[in-house]
Amino acid sequence: MDLTPIPTPSHEEVLRVSDAETGLVGFIAIHSTQLGPAAGGLRMRRYDSEEAALTDALRLSHGMTFKNAAAGLPLGGGKAVIIGDPGTDKTDAMLAAFGSAIAALRGRYWTAEDMGMSPADMAVIASATRFVAGLPDGEFASGDPSPVTAKGIFNAIRCTAKHRLGSADLTGRHVAVQGLGHVGWDLAAQVHAAGATLSVADISPARAQKASERFGATVLDPTQIVTAKADILAPCAIGGILNAETIPLLQVKAVAGSANNQLATPADGDALHKRGILYAPDYVANAGGIINVATEILRIHDRAGFVAEKLAEAEATLDAILSRAVARDLSPNKLSDEIVLARMQRPAA
Repeated sequence: MDLTPIPTPSHEEVLRVSDAETGLVGFIAIHSTQLGPAAGGLRMRRYDSEEAALTDALRLSHGMTFKNAAAGLPLGGGKAVIIGDPGTDKTDAMLAAFGSAIAALRGRYWTAEDMGMSPADMAVIASATRFVAGLPDGEFASGDPSPVTAKGIFNAIRCTAKHRLGSADLTGRHVAVQGLGHVGWDLAAQVHAAGATLSVADISPARAQKASERFGATVLDPTQIVTAKADILAPCAIGGILNAETIPLLQVKAVAGSANNQLATPADGDALHKRGILYAPDYVANAGGIINVATEILRIHDRAGFVAEKLAEAEATLDAILSRAVARDLSPNKLSDEIVLARMQRPAA
């Protein structure tokens, strides 16, 4: 096992993790422990290069600092990535090796499930370190966080609709969902149950077709969904999809989804605002997953009560941000950043 520090001025600690025996190559990025131990999921995907994987870890860990602060959690921001195809490259030995790397940080970073990972994978990692959450069983096990994330996004869509479309009622509204993974699928189910019309896209044609059969959704090509004509776009796949190329082509009135780092740059928030598209800041809207995971890290006995309370607080925070944004004619992401930075000046109790 090799842990190589990577000096990064924007972060407290960044490590390249490698293990020749298992083929492991990845990164652990700790952005901030100001409010508590860094917490954020472990992602495994096929990156084009190590540089791309490191960039993803840095962006995601920064986002976790803001997400945890916005949710009022006594946790800092961190993230980990493994380079490889989770369907063909992942092994228990590789996961255990990564668990050993996490253990070496002695609690400065807690990991959990993210893209390409499952609660069963978390159990394997837990064989090498106790600093893991999202476990399938145990006294404080929180399991798959996806349903809670989806619930938070559903709340965010209704809240955004209230401010941009005049009502939180989704009956007859058209929502375009990009990505039908665990979160996207659960979200599509909730939006459909609320009476909305759905357009969907996913890299798996079979999954998209299943959504068509289950929810009566219109299936679009993954390259078309972002620019589809709808009331609300819900990005639930990779980040950076709101950028200088896509924003001029958007045909929606609002954006609210689960993907992390939806804005390619902060300036893209201003570009959305100039087009009259109301944006629900992703790290406020998608906090459900880390709220669920936090019950395990913080050893919360009443998980259901804690999650319900924090989801309500997250919705209230988003409602306040959007209200102020509309009243002051500002992009919501600027206001949400202001709120988070203010909270970080007074550490959580």
